[in-house]
Amino acid sequence: VVFMHSSATGGRQLVEGSIDLSSFESPHVEGLRVTQRLEARDESDKPHISVDDGAIPLDMAGGAGAASTRSTPRTRRNLRSQKPPLVIGTIRMGFGHHRIAYAAASWARAATEDKEAGDTYFHDLLNIDSEEADLIKSADAFYSKMSRITSNFGGPIEKLWGKAMLKGDGDALRITGLMAVQLRPLLKGMPTDTPIIATHSLVALAAVACGFTNVINLVIDNHAQFFVVVPHCLNLVQGPVNYQSFLRMGVEPENLELAGHWIPRDLVENIPDDCERRVERALSGFDGQGGERKPRRILIPVGGAGAQRAFIVKLVKALAPLVEHGDLQLFLNAGDHKHMEKAFVKVLKETGLTDYDVVTTTEGVKEFRDNLLNPDAEPAKAITLFTFDDYFPAVATTDILSRVSDVLACKPSELAFYPVPKLMIRRVGDHEQFSALRAAELGDGTLEARTIDVAMNNIQLFIERPELLVQMNESIVTNNEAGIYDGCKNAVQIALERAAEDA
Repeated sequence: VVFMHSSATGGRQLVEGSIDLSSFESPHVEGLRVTQRLEARDESDKPHISVDDGAIPLDMAGGAGAASTRSTPRTRRNLRSQKPPLVIGTIRMGFGHHRIAYAAASWARAATEDKEAGDTYFHDLLNIDSEEADLIKSADAFYSKMSRITSNFGGPIEKLWGKAMLKGDGDALRITGLMAVQLRPLLKGMPTDTPIIATHSLVALAAVACGFTNVINLVIDNHAQFFVVVPHCLNLVQGPVNYQSFLRMGVEPENLELAGHWIPRDLVENIPDDCERRVERALSGFDGQGGERKPRRILIPVGGAGAQRAFIVKLVKALAPLVEHGDLQLFLNAGDHKHMEKAFVKVLKETGLTDYDVVTTTEGVKEFRDNLLNPDAEPAKAITLFTFDDYFPAVATTDILSRVSDVLACKPSELAFYPVPKLMIRRVGDHEQFSALRAAELGDGTLEARTIDVAMNNIQLFIERPELLVQMNESIVTNNEAGIYDGCKNAVQIALERAAEDA
């Protein structure tokens, strides 16, 4: 543990102070405030919004002064008459943690609109330009690089990396906890009774280390490992298997609760209409239903680490004849990965599928979705490539397009829990296999397709008959009625209830 911690931090000494923060209106999400450091870091080229340009110094304790001047933890006790703010704490490591954070923020903003909460703050630790953020970046760079290498090479290398992803034991939690102590300056600028909903265990651990009293950790995956739970806070899990497993591992019942899946508000609230529209498309032209058979819309996103290139390229190549025949439409989301954009362009050229549209902005993605919400509309081209220069649309596009996709073809990551029919393709890390099992048992996704042949067998089932797609959509509606997809909604409600109890 000592060796791994020393290697990760380079022997860096603890910093006991805090970094003064400010916030600004998100350029992407209305009503969401994004945190940053108050003053730009010396000799940094990272973009920064000054107070003169509209940033507001972060002071949740009612103007009592900067956190760094205080000898005791700040609280919101002098603001009892005001609604509590909600802080969504995350780390931009891959797309998953950010996707979950934006999902939680969508429900937090709804609470703000309903006057149940104060402002919602999106607190990405990597956005606080600092030495602490540099530590996180180093760890993320190593993980992303290893994910890409092992996924593309496969074989024994992938197997070893996959097994390593299953070994999040007590020592892994200790190492993560020691790293979290190094990150405390990124959170000390907030009152310690501020509700914090963390979508990365490092954030929750750092908050607990700072003495925060209302910390909620949204546990990822469907495989119980010690390093994804956090002592001395409330850990919310997505499914009963994780709940049971963590209890057996010794997590105290008062620190654990089953909440549901981490899903954005827009997707959850539109489940009935979206599933009805998918079922109508699936049945069209079959068994006397009338109308023409509709091509199946397959959304294929690339994860934040940019792994899976080899498998996805092979999949697109295998799907090409079905696209040419009019059986499929492909929505290819390269995200902000230029190597994946090039890979998609290359395979489309090699297969003769050169007539496709390209969308490069969030506004373009929303227009594309809004058009297809009309049941009679079809995309202009059978293939649409989505590619971006910025991080936000890379993450948001999959969420936006899920509403108008018949099938989401993705690795069993955080997207395995989404309320859309899913083709679970080859995982990156063995811990993901259990999320595919969760989807299959809930009836809203397939088992993991480890090979192109198995993936194509599932695609043929989607195309040749409507029953599988109808069953998946019916399962999604049933799951929704049972509250399966209400995890982020419940997390926000719990955070506000705990804040009210502490007031």
